[in-house]
Amino acid sequence: MHEPDYDVTGETAIVTGASQGIGKSIAETLAASGANVAICSRSIDRVGPVAEAINDAEDVPGEALAVECNVRERDQVQSFVDDTVEAFGDIDILVNNAGGEFVANFEDISENGWKTIVDLNLHSTVHCTQLAGEVMREGDGGTIINLSSVNGQHAAPGESHYSASKAAIIRLTETLATEWAGDGIRVNCVAPGLIQTPGVAETLGIQSEDMPPREKTERRIGHTEEIADAVQFLASPAASFITGETLTVKGTPRAGNSMSQDLGLE
Repeated sequence: MHEPDYDVTGETAIVTGASQGIGKSIAETLAASGANVAICSRSIDRVGPVAEAINDAEDVPGEALAVECNVRERDQVQSFVDDTVEAFGDIDILVNNAGGEFVANFEDISENGWKTIVDLNLHSTVHCTQLAGEVMREGDGGTIINLSSVNGQHAAPGESHYSASKAAIIRLTETLATEWAGDGIRVNCVAPGLIQTPGVAETLGIQSEDMPPREKTERRIGHTEEIADAVQFLASPAASFITGETLTVKGTPRAGNSMSQDLGLE
């Protein structure tokens, strides 16, 4: 009988923006499942302890390498990729998680503010994918998982710069899945909804102890580990026939208005 294969043992994964939140959970989940993980953030003081915790855990088979890297700078990304190959020999999985945002109405976003968010969300994904993808294409292929957002799938007032960059990542994912299929590379995307991260805790005041458990179905806020689980599925052989897709992870759908309600007939 067939058993699904979610195994990533012995694979080498790059996870960007892994000092906290979703990226940290992805790195920890992949390492706990046997993958070696190369992780980065703009400060080694922030990402170093994440790697140390992975390496010090007796029940975690994967190893971790922490590198200081500003993913907006292509030369730093190249050094990060080189360090990863030197440490682990190859790159099998790339998770483009690094990103950021700030809230402002469209007319109040400066040119510099717009460029900053597009650079961090979109151009960093381009840098990492081209440079890590070169290693994959010259080798035995691999899997790429890009992090978008539900705000890249629908209107997001106050986040036009963020939503535009995240929407572009979805289209980039679909295009690369076609272009690089012949190189043995699958490219997929995860679009999280509201996830409990340090930023959410600070902005919305939702503390960890107030979070509904994973066993609760009716909820619209998720745990970072739930995104990590989705990423591992897409990186594993179990997702071998999935490429060019965006997996939306947002909990219980909101009930929409019917057409008759929109027309004022109800």
